[in-house]
Amino acid sequence: MTQTQKRRMARTGQYVLAAAVVLVVAGVADWPTITENFLNAEIARGLFPDIITVALRNTIVYTVLAFAFGIVLGVVLALMRLSSVGPYRWFAAGYIELFRGLPAMLVLFMVGYGIPIAFPGREIPGGVYGQVALGLGIVSSAYIAETMRAGIQAVPKGQYEAARTLGMSHTRAMLSIVLPQAFRLVVPPLTNEVVMLTKDSSLVFVLGTTAITTELAKFARDGLNSSANATPLVVGGMLYLVITLPLSYLARRLEHKS
Repeated sequence: MTQTQKRRMARTGQYVLAAAVVLVVAGVADWPTITENFLNAEIARGLFPDIITVALRNTIVYTVLAFAFGIVLGVVLALMRLSSVGPYRWFAAGYIELFRGLPAMLVLFMVGYGIPIAFPGREIPGGVYGQVALGLGIVSSAYIAETMRAGIQAVPKGQYEAARTLGMSHTRAMLSIVLPQAFRLVVPPLTNEVVMLTKDSSLVFVLGTTAITTELAKFARDGLNSSANATPLVVGGMLYLVITLPLSYLARRLEHKS
């Protein structure tokens, strides 16, 4: 028997074993109880349409706002990190290390409650939406900054030098030549960052959301508490997958193309 045939037989044995395990688990499981506690159709129907029109919509809005804030600040931090001016580099490095090390929940809490205490009478514009954009955006910007720094450094230096030779200023060369190429290189990791932000939006509950500003995770937990059934969590998880799976697939496709 050749090595190729041995590998095929071993692979087939693994598939058969995996299928057997799945069949055994499926046969032993108490499906009526699972259906009643996790896949209750009546409870699932009661979640609609609010779980779509309110919870899912807010989750998407929170993600978009935080990413928009994070990408703008992240690019600025990346440029500061690469600056020849020492204080810029030191500030950017300290910021990045600080907010990559702190939990997003703590940053959200400090934004939601620390800023009003530190600056009495002042509020973040947009209410909860503004607080989420600032809190999650601050954390996201630290990761995006490192991603953008790597993308900028991956652009051949000759591109920048050629632009300078043509009489472009440093700022124009970065904006017109370097950054567009850097963005093309870092689109896959930026897509992954959107996925992470989508899941981090579940931390918004620390800000004390209302029925209008609730997101998927809080909506599902409230449904769990009111129904004493885990079906709302399952439905909420499936809706998260509706967002994250296409984004993850897009990131993989972009990685293969880049």
